[in-house]
Amino acid sequence: MAHNPLSVSLPVSALLPPEDDVTSLLPGPNCVSAHLAERLAAVPDVPGALIVLGLLRRDDSWPTAVNSLAAATSVVARSLRGDDWLGRSGPDEFAVLVSGSAGDAEVAATRLAAWITELGVPGLGACAGIAALEEGTTAAETMRRAALSLHTARSQGAGHVIRYRGTR
Repeated sequence: MAHNPLSVSLPVSALLPPEDDVTSLLPGPNCVSAHLAERLAAVPDVPGALIVLGLLRRDDSWPTAVNSLAAATSVVARSLRGDDWLGRSGPDEFAVLVSGSAGDAEVAATRLAAWITELGVPGLGACAGIAALEEGTTAAETMRRAALSLHTARSQGAGHVIRYRGTR
């Protein structure tokens, strides 16, 4: 085997995200879908709900600043219980799987949306969509229900939480 004279040795720190970019360490949409499918299989024994928490900004034309995402991620991560699960479902969205009823998830989502708004980041707020985990429902359908509810909550503004109750 020949020696590669162009090989470069990078320190591990060069491969990691910047210290203030903790959000990039969260599991992404594919992991969210896989974990949601696992949780749906356990629904008869362990009831739960999916919260999709979306960030809102007054200046919709720009991506959310890394420091704002990091602050929101820290608030959400610190607020969850040991058996809750956190991932990213989109660029400005968090997926939170919680044990308990959809009503319990509404209380948690309302609290999370308020705490993000209270971070003091100018123009940053949050709202949420919730879908109960139901036996026989796919991960894609559960995510669709939560995303539809989030879309409705976003149209109403920061602090709103909508639980999916329909059949659409």
